[in-house]
Amino acid sequence: MSTYDQFNFFTKIQHYNSVFAQQSGHLDPLSSSEQQQQQQQQSGNFLPTNLTSLPSLIPTKVVIHPLVLLSVVDHFNRVSKSREGRVAGVLLGSVGKDGEVDVTNSYAVPFEEEKKDANIWYLDHGFVEEMYAMFKKVNSNELILGWYSTGPKIRQSDIQIHETFRKYVKHPVYCIIDVKPRDVGLPTKAYIAMEKIQDEKSQPEMTFVHVPSAIEALEAEDIGVEHLLRDIKDSTVSDLNTSVLARGQALSALEGRLNDISTYLDQVIKGELPINNQITYILQDIFNLLPGMQQTDTKDAFIAYNNDSMLSQYIASLVKAAISLHNLINNKIDLRDQEKEDLKMKELERELARVKKEVREKREEQEKEEKEEEQQQNEEE
Repeated sequence: MSTYDQFNFFTKIQHYNSVFAQQSGHLDPLSSSEQQQQQQQQSGNFLPTNLTSLPSLIPTKVVIHPLVLLSVVDHFNRVSKSREGRVAGVLLGSVGKDGEVDVTNSYAVPFEEEKKDANIWYLDHGFVEEMYAMFKKVNSNELILGWYSTGPKIRQSDIQIHETFRKYVKHPVYCIIDVKPRDVGLPTKAYIAMEKIQDEKSQPEMTFVHVPSAIEALEAEDIGVEHLLRDIKDSTVSDLNTSVLARGQALSALEGRLNDISTYLDQVIKGELPINNQITYILQDIFNLLPGMQQTDTKDAFIAYNNDSMLSQYIASLVKAAISLHNLINNKIDLRDQEKEDLKMKELERELARVKKEVREKREEQEKEEKEEEQQQNEEE
């Protein structure tokens, strides 16, 4: 969703809420402070009137949600079509009591900078405040936590940009989100600005200090990410690593369920938990589905069935390999025939060009002879 679409989206939500409140008769009168705040929101200059109400804890960890990563990548892809360089935006979320910053949302901000001169840059603060006012109408719990850029490294102007966000939050967070990672690992890095003194004579300077970062998701976000990955990844194509990993995860999950069943039965036997007949019936059904491997006939039948299954898979793999090889040979034959046809066409084109050249030369000779005859006739006359 583009910034313009977000603007329309939040404006419509606010309009529908106000209409619903008026029709239902639940529109409470506003106090003077609330009226002032509403006027600020309508004018697009919504800012907290007291900075002490904002989180004053120094961030100890930054947790970024998948929605933020998707938003940043979408922002970069849209802007990269018109110009080169990094993009920037605002991070929204909340701060825990232990200083853990939970970044749950973000929005893009118009940003320009000069490549040759690091001190020349532009960030639209009016747009920052207008967008925050609209986000505040939808979710009042989300606060401005800092800003992000696509880096991929810290630049000289970043500390100046970072200081401008102190009017929104006392300790802003700066996240570099690498949209084109080359190394394996998290594509995010988080920083905060701290004063650093080189020596006793020099003045303290602000510098970035690294803060641990992580990527976490809620249950609803997990479902959404899995749905997106399902569209991107072809589930019909699997390699050995994926197959082994999937089976390992399945066995680990099965082991955990069996441990839970064993713990429950031990507690029931010791009298720590009451007997639940419904759970007992379900466990009995599970045990009835297990094959009796102690019996020779059942064991032989299980081995025969397993061998038949593996044999069918082996034959299917051989057939698939033979078909692939057959298609490869046919492709080579088609390419060879195509090359022969191309050579014939080139020879025909060369022959045609040669014939045209001969015809043109003969025509020129005839025209030359005709001109000479005309000259002779004119001289004789």
